[in-house]
Amino acid sequence: PQAPSTRNDIRDCSADPPYLLPTATNTTARLALLRGIMRTNAVHAYIVPSTDAHMSEYISERDARLCWLTGFTGSAGTAVVTQDKAALWTDSRYWIQADRELDCNWELQRTTSIESIGMWILKVVPVQGNISLDPFLFSIDTWNSYSQALHGSGRTLLPLETNLVDQAWGDQRPLPSSSEIYSLPAEFTGSSWQEKVAGIRQQMEQHVRHPTAVLLSGLEETAWLFNLRGDDIPYNPVFYSYTLLTNTTISLFVEESRLSAAARASLCSGCPGPLCVELQEYGQVSAFLRRYAQGNVTVWLSTEYTTYGLYSTIPQEKLLEENYSPVMMAKAVKNAHEQEMLQAAHVRDAVAVIQYLLWLEKTVPQGQVDEFSGAQHINALRWAQEHSRGPSFQSISASG
Repeated sequence: PQAPSTRNDIRDCSADPPYLLPTATNTTARLALLRGIMRTNAVHAYIVPSTDAHMSEYISERDARLCWLTGFTGSAGTAVVTQDKAALWTDSRYWIQADRELDCNWELQRTTSIESIGMWILKVVPVQGNISLDPFLFSIDTWNSYSQALHGSGRTLLPLETNLVDQAWGDQRPLPSSSEIYSLPAEFTGSSWQEKVAGIRQQMEQHVRHPTAVLLSGLEETAWLFNLRGDDIPYNPVFYSYTLLTNTTISLFVEESRLSAAARASLCSGCPGPLCVELQEYGQVSAFLRRYAQGNVTVWLSTEYTTYGLYSTIPQEKLLEENYSPVMMAKAVKNAHEQEMLQAAHVRDAVAVIQYLLWLEKTVPQGQVDEFSGAQHINALRWAQEHSRGPSFQSISASG
């Protein structure tokens, strides 16, 4: 019988010495740093997700904690680190990639279920152990799932507002974006931000529970509401922000120095008054919300985008929870002008794709194009189109 063929395009941790690809990251020093910090904080297991404080699908380099800690660059995963074990959970899209990028400090778990993560934790963490995470990186639902998985096990789920990976990452962690936040020209929006705010306030009045405020955590919610754009996250025209909209006030939590002069003028044109946007420091949202929640208030929020950290600052009886905020629902319904703009954008993109297909027909037979140069070429064709701000995700270029 033939000997079983051994794959040499993924890691082999049973070999002596272990076989790793050049794409694998040596994580020994990083894990040692994190474990030292865990010991200081009496943490037996630390959970690291792949998302940011706004539940974004795509994240900035500064928020790529999972990638820094593990070397895994896929967009979805969860890591758990104990004093002597480390494991990564990800879905089938990424199994081969993970085997190429992880070193042998890591066990690869081929699932994403929180039940599976919980069972692994219960096996490796003794009773009385503390399992910690950053509550500002987990959705309400995900927090509740972990809480349920560990319930009655004698282990404690302990939220820590200081992120332990950030402490280990230290000075090497990328700086926050300093690029300009700009106003979207009126020709693209179809509604002023004042009209949008009036529409949301009307929904607040009409709601059976008459909420006094809407909290916006999803980055696209604030960008849409105020007709503002940024580029804090590659391929996504958003910027780090929160909004608390009440019947009479508007608080925008953002780094004020980054607003363009036109954006600042637009936001402050109604001051003082109910259409005046008060600019607050991005990092002050929790403290501000805690103070606001002391009054006779009801806060309407989206469970899909709000982190457990923010959610837990508001007493339960003062919450109106729905999957999506009224802004997310309003944003989903495009007005006639937005529909025209969408169609025009697709026509411009179609021109670029047709130019690309023609170029491929001519170039592929000459043997002068590969997957990488093909991706570069279609990106260049798209950039050349009027109003282009770049692609909405990295070009997926594959042949064969």
